[in-house]
Amino acid sequence: MKYLIIVPDGAGDEKIEELGGKTPLEVAAMPMINELAAKGEVGMVQTIPNGVAPGSDAANLSVMGYDPAVYLTGRSPLEAASIGIDMSETDVAFRTNIITLVDPATGRPADETTQTAYEDLIITDHSSGDITTEEADVLIKAVQHKLGNDKIQFYTGVSYRHCMIVKEGSTDYQLTPPHDVLGKRVGDYLPKGEGTVEGAESQEAGFITKLMKESYELLRCHPVNQKRIAKGLNSANTTWIWGQGKKPSLSSFYDKYKITGTAVSAVDLIKGIAICAGLDSVDVEGATGTLHTNFEGKAQAAVEEFKRGKDFVYMHLEGPDECSHQGDQPGKIKCMELIDEKIAKPLVEYLRSTGEAFKVLVVPDHRTPLCIRTHSSTPVPFVIYDSTKEQNLDNARAFNETSGIMGKSFGSGYELADYFFKR
Repeated sequence: MKYLIIVPDGAGDEKIEELGGKTPLEVAAMPMINELAAKGEVGMVQTIPNGVAPGSDAANLSVMGYDPAVYLTGRSPLEAASIGIDMSETDVAFRTNIITLVDPATGRPADETTQTAYEDLIITDHSSGDITTEEADVLIKAVQHKLGNDKIQFYTGVSYRHCMIVKEGSTDYQLTPPHDVLGKRVGDYLPKGEGTVEGAESQEAGFITKLMKESYELLRCHPVNQKRIAKGLNSANTTWIWGQGKKPSLSSFYDKYKITGTAVSAVDLIKGIAICAGLDSVDVEGATGTLHTNFEGKAQAAVEEFKRGKDFVYMHLEGPDECSHQGDQPGKIKCMELIDEKIAKPLVEYLRSTGEAFKVLVVPDHRTPLCIRTHSSTPVPFVIYDSTKEQNLDNARAFNETSGIMGKSFGSGYELADYFFKR
């Protein structure tokens, strides 16, 4: 038996008046995924446990079969594992976005001419216009050269997503994801709290604010950003630090389900979960985590993993989530159509061609409603197809929120994973 999980990140949504009271999933043309639904099972699943922030870390752990209440130690440590950072037990990792701050006085990205105080700038883009990793690497290296020291180190990740490691650090801070406060004033969401470390002096969150402000002074006039502004692109003019946590410890995926597997994703978080769970992770050239990713390359990578004898592929697509954060309704719909055409269709056709039994689960990790442009904890729809147990054809079963409500319900993502793998 082969297993495929397709995760269109953030694809779940709310009904939208401009779409005739439908959700993007109800509007998107997804013939392959909806064929699987019509011949399989649909339902709803609560991927985010009560009391846990609706982040992709908790959600993807849940979908992969791990209870976030037990295994989640923070988002950034999982990303650090993907980057190859060997954390000690006393290290703390922080997600370090490079983001765009705009001067409200001019409506333009803050640069060397900006006189407005840092606290009064506006957070407008959590991804700096989906900055390239090559550009971001230059900026992060500049931050490391200027602000790094024996205790604090900065590491390049992918696109706008990077990592800061603090030795003998604390996690006791209130830090805000930048995609939660788009359009808001910086000063209203600066780090708070006082970190306590056993055997060391406490450290107030002000040191994080200081690092962000110093990175702003460094990056707003950096040549990389001067070139981006000249091209009409968003400037990556500051770091934004959040998502703290300590070294993770996941139980073995193989021990849990007795199958081998690989994650295919452009996102360090997903690669990190895979690595910590003992799964493989493959890099795909041109995989960006956006609407404009290398869909064909990711699908081919999954096929190659199956051909190598892997039992399971976890196919993660970040595009719908990024479109939601940007408020791009047409892009979100288009992204789901591309996932159906360029991911689901070729992979299902390949699995059918082998003659081997297979199962497919299609499920968003969480909702990212366009109306709020950030994550929510509301349950998401899922589709399960089993090639050995096709249901009576029912076109009323489809991959969307309305159809999902009529089907099976799971109180957690890890219960859905157990059902999918063990049923």
